[in-house]
Amino acid sequence: MSKLGFIGLGIMGKPMAGHLIKGGHTLYLYSRSGVPETLTKEGGIACASIKEVAEKAEIIITMVPDTPDVEKVIFGKDGLSEGLGKGKTVIDMSTISPDETKVFASRLQKLGCDYVDAPVSGGEGGAIAASLTIMVGADEAVFNKIKPILELMGKKVTLIGGNGAGQTCKLANNIISALNIEAAAEGLIFASKAGLDPVVVLEALLGGSAYSRCLENHGERMIKRNFAPGFRIELHQKDLNLALESARKMGVSLPNTALTQQLFNASAALDGAKKDNSYIIAALEALANHKVGK
Repeated sequence: MSKLGFIGLGIMGKPMAGHLIKGGHTLYLYSRSGVPETLTKEGGIACASIKEVAEKAEIIITMVPDTPDVEKVIFGKDGLSEGLGKGKTVIDMSTISPDETKVFASRLQKLGCDYVDAPVSGGEGGAIAASLTIMVGADEAVFNKIKPILELMGKKVTLIGGNGAGQTCKLANNIISALNIEAAAEGLIFASKAGLDPVVVLEALLGGSAYSRCLENHGERMIKRNFAPGFRIELHQKDLNLALESARKMGVSLPNTALTQQLFNASAALDGAKKDNSYIIAALEALANHKVGK
């Protein structure tokens, strides 16, 4: 069993860390909001600083909101870089910039450490069920070493390529999921305003060519008006910003991604930034002057 560290114990990080403890690993924990008592009761060890986690653990996982947060965790005052020793590994499971990921990897490699980008898909439900899809950017030898650890948190773990490849794959994932969620909202508004029962429509659509997990999960949320965050709009906005910036650098046009980002922006303006990304329907409902569901 390994000595692991985990930094960032929010909606996603808390259950992911719990699976590592249940897997028999010694787990050193840090979160700026405090380490949940449930994790320490299960055997997790709370640390006073990020640096302390780096000093005690062999492999450290980070799960924080954005690129600047990862940079601060690794290279900030009392950060990981101040406590790391040669041969240790940092696994970032956040969703951040592919370009900055490559920079972080290079800086840590100069310290004699390995770096892995391993963003996840599956949301809070996947984190709780240990059924996440994990997209990995790493050297193959490093991947083979840490794969059993990742498999405690995810059902599908795939090596995509070198550093940055995992993050690029995750942005592709979030482009596709955003457009699927937006399409689900449009379809339900269309049918509902025509006078159909959206519950019956959704049931029918789930058996046809329109089926997707986004339609199934988010369609139900839209109809039931359940916008408690699984994946917040403000985080999906962040991810699409990263995708659009990367696309601009590559000279790639993503017109529907840009449009969906504008709808997320409008939904955020309708007091939805911290609501589930299915709340994108609010912007479309405003345009249609019609509300789906109760």
